[in-house]
Amino acid sequence: MAKPKTFYVCNECGAESPQWFGKCPACGTYNSLEEQITIQSSVDVPSRGGVSSWQSTQTNGKSHAKPAKARASLTFDQITDRQIARWESGYGELDRVLGGGVVPGSMVLIGGDPGIGKSTLLLQVSNQLAQKYRILYVTGEESGQQVKLRASRLGVSKSVNLVNEQKGTVVVDTTLAIDPDSIGADLYVLPETDLEEILREIDSLKPNVAVIDSIQTVFFPALTSAPGSVAQVRECTAALMKVAKHEDVTMLIVGHVTKEGAIAGPKVLEHLVDTVLYFEGDRFASHRLLRTVKNRFGATHEIGIFEMVAEGLREVANPSELFLGNRDDPAPGTAIVVACEGTRPIVVELQALVSPTSYPSPRRAGTGVDYNRLVQILAVLEKRVGIPMSKLDSYVASAGGLNVEEPAVDLGIAIAIVASFRDRIVDPGTVLIGEVGLGGQVRSVSQMELRLKEAAKLGFKRAIVPKGTKFPDLNIEILPVSKVIDAIIAAIPHQELTTDDLEPDEDE
Repeated sequence: MAKPKTFYVCNECGAESPQWFGKCPACGTYNSLEEQITIQSSVDVPSRGGVSSWQSTQTNGKSHAKPAKARASLTFDQITDRQIARWESGYGELDRVLGGGVVPGSMVLIGGDPGIGKSTLLLQVSNQLAQKYRILYVTGEESGQQVKLRASRLGVSKSVNLVNEQKGTVVVDTTLAIDPDSIGADLYVLPETDLEEILREIDSLKPNVAVIDSIQTVFFPALTSAPGSVAQVRECTAALMKVAKHEDVTMLIVGHVTKEGAIAGPKVLEHLVDTVLYFEGDRFASHRLLRTVKNRFGATHEIGIFEMVAEGLREVANPSELFLGNRDDPAPGTAIVVACEGTRPIVVELQALVSPTSYPSPRRAGTGVDYNRLVQILAVLEKRVGIPMSKLDSYVASAGGLNVEEPAVDLGIAIAIVASFRDRIVDPGTVLIGEVGLGGQVRSVSQMELRLKEAAKLGFKRAIVPKGTKFPDLNIEILPVSKVIDAIIAAIPHQELTTDDLEPDEDE
């Protein structure tokens, strides 16, 4: 008779434990162990050419002397070459993040905070792909009518086919196909959470692309654990991956995230898929960032920028205008930098505010910048330049909330802080590029030519950059500097800073 066995699995790292602990022995996460029950069969299953059959052919632990011969493995010369043509998703920003388009037979995992726009993006992409390919949209969190309402708001409902299960037969509701030009669009919606039913529909419909929204709602009936648990997420993803590779079906999977921002479930979920994308953004702002974390078919650290409007997500053709403030009315404490996300340069405005502190220890706060680098730059300004930052509260933020954490924006942060301290305005036609060292020196950064081309394209006249870097011949004045103090004098024109000038005013 079958005998149940109980063990505990960590929902963060997937480690198994025979008993419950308040803290996972593997990753150290508290309250992450969940109970799992498996059924052990008391019937011995005979081996069918498995390990036992192979061991039976051995004699005294040694195999018979036979010439070496491959059974199933192939050399590179024996593998036939096949050109894989990527599919255009209809959105250039998504194609950029994926490395040039959707790869047939790939498995893409998209994660993000609730309400950030994951389902909206995938429904819009499904509608674009459905003009050329057959798409199956599996929704486990909404009914068919709810998807239809959302599709109507996005202008997609004219090309949606609703799949219903009635007495074992599949009925296609074509009442949504109102526009004659979009009747041929192959977009099918399946409200289902049972993995076996989803696999049957994929086998029957044979779609080119299948969207699973979301993987945490799908469950395998053979497992006793609840949907969304480690075992369910792992087994369902593995089954879908097998179908994607064997049937050449592209899988777009939505994954929930934890409160720490990581995709819910074990890390093996990210290892199974080909591409991992994160949908980021402030829910109170209009723009959204689609960032690549893993990509087997392209470069990582690429980003795509979208804007949330009433009709859904819209691509941002020139992201530098989105994160660039008003240059016609400059304010004290602002500086312009050129950040690079993958191969995309983005011009960003940094804002700083420095004021005397009323607490024993001053406050430091950064929005969109790395906090550790901010504290390091403040220490450099106090030690190497002479500004008493230990007596001042410092706040630094990037316009639009874009995260600019690379070292190339260090010089812009330092100049913005000095400009706010002295209540001066940095020349609005100047961009600052460079890394600040602990000795007060300005160090060179990568992709300098790409950054300067973007600044020149947007009409900037000057660029303060590290000395010793090769510069392209562009319509922009280059001012190489080697020290932070030299950059301060160059960034704030017609004002020479002296030792007395760096001292705080009497009323401060």
